[in-house]
Amino acid sequence: MPLLVEGRRVRLPQSAGDLVRAHPPLEERARLLRGQSVQQVGPQGLLYVQQRELAVTSPKDGSISILGSDDATTCHIVVLRHTGNGATCLTHCDGTDTKAEVPLIMNSIKSFSDHAQCGRLEVHLVGGFSDDRQLSQKLTHQLLSEFDRQEDDIHLVTLCVTELNDREENENHFPIIYGIGVEVEMLRLCRLFALVFCQFRVILLSFTAVNIKTAEIYRASFQDRGPEEQLRAARTLAGGPMISIYDAETEQLRIGPYSWTPFPHVDFWLQQDDKQILENLSTSPLAEPPHFVEHIRSTLMFLKKYPSPTNTLFPGNKALLYKKNEDGLWEKISSPGS
Repeated sequence: MPLLVEGRRVRLPQSAGDLVRAHPPLEERARLLRGQSVQQVGPQGLLYVQQRELAVTSPKDGSISILGSDDATTCHIVVLRHTGNGATCLTHCDGTDTKAEVPLIMNSIKSFSDHAQCGRLEVHLVGGFSDDRQLSQKLTHQLLSEFDRQEDDIHLVTLCVTELNDREENENHFPIIYGIGVEVEMLRLCRLFALVFCQFRVILLSFTAVNIKTAEIYRASFQDRGPEEQLRAARTLAGGPMISIYDAETEQLRIGPYSWTPFPHVDFWLQQDDKQILENLSTSPLAEPPHFVEHIRSTLMFLKKYPSPTNTLFPGNKALLYKKNEDGLWEKISSPGS
């Protein structure tokens, strides 16, 4: 079934700019999002999603109130939610395998939505900019095309990507928005409205706009990107695929077990200066956040220290499990079967 905007089929392929000009409400939502100030989000109740990770939860979750991700330059952050039960998935896509990743996103939401008698699927796409290599433009096209190929109707609600998320300074281009947060708890209101729709279908159309407006997606930055930030980043740098990291039923973050081969020429890369690391290990050297090189160096050091992580980091080949404590912070718990 098609990708829809305001109930109409989206015509593809077309640029993000042409798409929003054809649908003024999309253009207005992108403008409002760009105009927000950046919120500094603390660790309490936060589930931070790194590159090539996805996490899904619902308003029933007693541990997680915010899903978030940042440091997206050419990457796109995707939020898919079901308005009937409030199930929400956030993922950080980099174009590695979009064709395989979009079905993973869809299935993660469907696992919550099987028994939802009403509501619809809404998607929000944020990230990228007008980069010289047109990697953002390519990823935007891939994501729109793959969502358009899915069996379900998917309503495009937010599109703030590529040229719509671009600013120019001294003839160089940068993203406006690097990160977003999603207030999962706000969806309790959406769920309440959805139940009302089911019982009184005659007023369904009158309240659809309210249901859309309660999507609390905002510009955000995060100081705490854990738990196990380096381990998760190492998996991505070593070429790991998109994975789901959170079990909403048990309210546990599950890390691993991961495996990777020794990182090629790791000593060589650790000897390079900042300019070489930026130019060779970034998709957009001029647009990276200030901590990018430090982050890459620490991740390379981690990969050097743990060239084969299965036995050293995951004893007995068991996952590392974390759960939020009473203060809303991650706390390590016993591995399964231990």
